Amino acid sequence: MAIKERMSGNEAVAFAIRQVNPDVMPAFPITPSTEIPQMVSTYIANGEIDTEFIPVESEHSAMSATIGAEAAGARSLTATSSAGLALMWEELLLAASNRMPLVLALVNRTLSGPININCDHSDGMGARDTGWIQIYAENNQEAYDNFIQAYPIAENEKVHLPVMVCQDGFITSHAVENITLLEDSLVKDFVGEYYPEEYLLNPGKPIAVGPYSVSNYAMEAKKNQEIALENAKEVILEVAKKFKDISGREYGLFEEYRTEDADYIMLIMGSAAGTAKQAVDDLREKGWKVGVLKLRVFRPFPAKEIAEALKNCKAVAIMDRCESYNGNGGPLGSEVLAGLFRYKVMIETVNYIYGLAGRDFTVSDVYDIFSELDAVVTEGKEAKQYQYIRLREQEAADERL
Repeated sequence: MAIKERMSGNEAVAFAIRQVNPDVMPAFPITPSTEIPQMVSTYIANGEIDTEFIPVESEHSAMSATIGAEAAGARSLTATSSAGLALMWEELLLAASNRMPLVLALVNRTLSGPININCDHSDGMGARDTGWIQIYAENNQEAYDNFIQAYPIAENEKVHLPVMVCQDGFITSHAVENITLLEDSLVKDFVGEYYPEEYLLNPGKPIAVGPYSVSNYAMEAKKNQEIALENAKEVILEVAKKFKDISGREYGLFEEYRTEDADYIMLIMGSAAGTAKQAVDDLREKGWKVGVLKLRVFRPFPAKEIAEALKNCKAVAIMDRCESYNGNGGPLGSEVLAGLFRYKVMIETVNYIYGLAGRDFTVSDVYDIFSELDAVVTEGKEAKQYQYIRLREQEAADERL
């Protein structure tokens, strides 16, 4: 039976961790993810789970210990944000290349500098090429649901890769929302027990983890990683289908919101998708054919599927909550455009940068973006690419005009 509750995103993830009852959790506190290990340690102290909590001296050590525990045969996880993820950088690559199916709860926060503790996606996007699966949540419910699905994805024999379960710092991590929880028994049956085929503490079957690889073998190992990441698409969808059977909630690689007949679509990720959906509902009442494509799975990147979903619209706004510092656009802008080109979908596109370091992104901003897309299509206007939304200097310049 479904359990109605009110929880913050951090509480929801911690509750999911309690239900999964993993073996080991090393962690080091950093805002805004600190509450997750704090709450899990409280569950442990109260005897509600028997997870081994390991306090460490840094995030680098947290990921190192998580990898070590996973390599020994224990289902393991950690949590972090921002500079904590950056300090794990070397270990992120090792976790993926050593094919460790561990899980990281990432509460997205901007990376310095300047120093700021609010949300954008620069931490997760900075780790986009480390070989991890990355799944993003719009709200607290999705943060909870995504975590429950993470281990069945990571531990699948076709995958064996680590998973980042991402949610927006403060916007979802600390805001309280209504949420529907699953019963403990359902979650335990869904996730199952972990029986690794190979692990360091397996008596009589010694293995090496992370050995030096000469040139004759290293490239093949990297290709196998890439194959596993591609396999993850199918597995993510299989796990989502099973999750729907126990929860009634449906997930895919992305969500299409009112896109069936849409002329203009906003492609966006994370909590701001809710803002975009509200604007779409408002504009639909006024006769505008607009929709939202909310990307859930950023890695593996569903380029072909996105191209198929966008091929019948006239223009798309590609929204990046991260600056890529390539002088040409954001990470989503680069990857979506490459996918559209590869699959020969020739539609108008405009790449926008929004919400950096917690800058507001409002329903009226979405109205303006759809208006600009309409001007591009109907009036032949040349929209400025790679433009920042709500940049103060730009607002002042607009007022002068």
